[in-house]
Amino acid sequence: MSGAYLYDEDPEALHTGTPRRRRGLLLGVFGGTVVVGVAAVVALPLVKGSGEEQAREVVGVFLAALEAGDTETAGGLLCQSERERGAAEETAAGYAQPGTARIEEVTAGEVDGTAAQQVLVRWDDGGTSTETTVSVVLEDGPRVCGSTPAG
Repeated sequence: MSGAYLYDEDPEALHTGTPRRRRGLLLGVFGGTVVVGVAAVVALPLVKGSGEEQAREVVGVFLAALEAGDTETAGGLLCQSERERGAAEETAAGYAQPGTARIEEVTAGEVDGTAAQQVLVRWDDGGTSTETTVSVVLEDGPRVCGSTPAG
């Protein structure tokens, strides 16, 4: 091939020098990726909270929604098996007890062979009180999945 060149010389190869090895750069990139991955795993519980904190939060929101008469929000916090029992709003309303609810304690437990948090709720109604245990499972986030009388 011959043709007009901008300069009188023939074109030369662009990379004529001896190639340099970039081992340090590759090790830095891979090492940085590992450090970021480990940091993400360690930081996840700090961002989302422990299982106990998540259970307290979801039951607190669930009870506040029931108290406000917002059965749609409460129904959205139910697990799939509770929703399948019937209309979510009606199922959620079945959790309500007379009085004001207060979360007492959270313990680890199981629901149908699945790990769950058991949240003890005390309902105070004047001079009487009722205790129920609300189960919380992880199902696309923490979800309320059953209630039984405490004791």
